[in-house]
Amino acid sequence: MPQPAPLTVAALYRFARFDDPASLRAPLLALCAAQAIKGTLLLAREGINGTIAGSEDGIASVLNHIRQLPGCADLDVKYSAAPAMPFGRMKVRIKREIVTMGEPDIDPLASVGTYVAAHDWNALITDPETIVIDTRNAYEVAIGTFPGAINPETRSFSEFPGWFRREREWLLGKGKPRKVAMFCTGGIRCEKSTAFLKAEGIEEVYHLQGGILRYLEDVPAEQSLWHGECFVFDERVALGHGLAEGEHTLCRTCGRAVPSGESCEACTSEE
Repeated sequence: MPQPAPLTVAALYRFARFDDPASLRAPLLALCAAQAIKGTLLLAREGINGTIAGSEDGIASVLNHIRQLPGCADLDVKYSAAPAMPFGRMKVRIKREIVTMGEPDIDPLASVGTYVAAHDWNALITDPETIVIDTRNAYEVAIGTFPGAINPETRSFSEFPGWFRREREWLLGKGKPRKVAMFCTGGIRCEKSTAFLKAEGIEEVYHLQGGILRYLEDVPAEQSLWHGECFVFDERVALGHGLAEGEHTLCRTCGRAVPSGESCEACTSEE
């Protein structure tokens, strides 16, 4: 019997200007239902963000619809595959921000750092004049990151601005500001982080275009500087080089990634 084709997973985002994001919800939700697409999409005045899964044709239909929205023609999409549906249902939510930083004056459409393609990333982060910051949460960093990257040890992205303001002098010193390179899973958090740093007066700011997912897809394992796996927010839990499904499972108590076959140390220590 032929095996069913793997499902297509699309992680996407685009900073855009939506005057009435609520009006976009119903048509998008109806299309996803018609195409048997599941996952989560967030809509806000600043754009769209989310991850969805389904058939290749179904995903293409939804992405085509999104690309017709104002400012979304150049939608950023990272594709991967899943042997089974990694989401339980389809959600389209209206939010204040498509990635919550809590800094209302930050506008990535007005000012943002310099994009760095995956194949150019190694040269940037191995430059001794570059400070590398992982903008993800501590539980994501715990299972994989780039060696030497600073871990802010945040529990949520909204903690990042406060962390940077507290640690700015330690990070940058009092002389000429050094280059700052930031990365995240798919690109959205590090893109918004560069907009924040620019607003804080840091000029030489860079971010990994397409995030870790693009890097793991485009950079061969033998050339890669990535160590570990990349946490993803679905039932696959983590991905490795080539976007192959990783060796972690999800702790159903705390939501942390746990190596397959092992118990969650965080939950065990609390017993």
